[in-house]
Amino acid sequence: MKIDCAGKQIDLSIPQVMGILNVTPDSFSDGGKFNQLDAAVARAENMIEAGAVFIDIGGESTRPGAAHIDLAEEISRVIPVIKALTKRNTNAVISVDTSKPELMRQAIDAGAGMINDVRALQEPGAVEAVAVFNVPVCLMHMQGQPDTMQRDPQYQDVVNDVLHFLKSRIDVCLAAGIKKSRLLVDPGFGFGKSLSQNLLLLKNLSKLHCMGVPVLAGLSRKSMIGAIIDKDVNNRLAGSLATALYALQQGVNIIRVHDVEETVDIIKIYKAML
Repeated sequence: MKIDCAGKQIDLSIPQVMGILNVTPDSFSDGGKFNQLDAAVARAENMIEAGAVFIDIGGESTRPGAAHIDLAEEISRVIPVIKALTKRNTNAVISVDTSKPELMRQAIDAGAGMINDVRALQEPGAVEAVAVFNVPVCLMHMQGQPDTMQRDPQYQDVVNDVLHFLKSRIDVCLAAGIKKSRLLVDPGFGFGKSLSQNLLLLKNLSKLHCMGVPVLAGLSRKSMIGAIIDKDVNNRLAGSLATALYALQQGVNIIRVHDVEETVDIIKIYKAML
């Protein structure tokens, strides 16, 4: 199983790591650490050296309670980093974490090879913007919006509800001319889900493979881990690795993480055991 990321062929028959690069002042884990260009580029290069195949660059925090920012601000944070990394001719795929169609266009023009959208292309014009480019897009499930999503999430059946939503978004993309070979899905751990709902999704993660597209999982340092081990966001490495390993055992294709080196290590052990 390979995906074409703007000419870079990535083999997803083996698990790959996506490194998180938040160029924001307010992301839940690393906000304010990498919102200067030099620091952002250095962080990306460190993650690539540690084994990240994807670098996911986000300019707007989507943590619970986060406020929206305008397009101009998000562009000013993200595009210079993409351009700087593109000039370095890195082998890693640059992914842009955004829901805004205009930023998607500018990011791809600047060298991004993938789109990661927490709103699954539901913003006006997003499907149409992606349809004209030949890059993969990850469709994520989120109930509500970041500023309200964790107040009281409700589902009839969280696993089936998430499956139904993602299938419907795949159908929308196919109808717009986006090939299935360009689509990935993400159940959206922590995005409008309680602890018990997150755990049910994790337990049933393998069911997402019925859609016939690669599956991405982002569990790194999230509050669901903190709720179980009672540790703050900067002390959740062991919990993050445990959830990553559980996701790997269910066939996830991409693990999105802050701690790249350690996650690459557990993937090596996992592959050796196979």
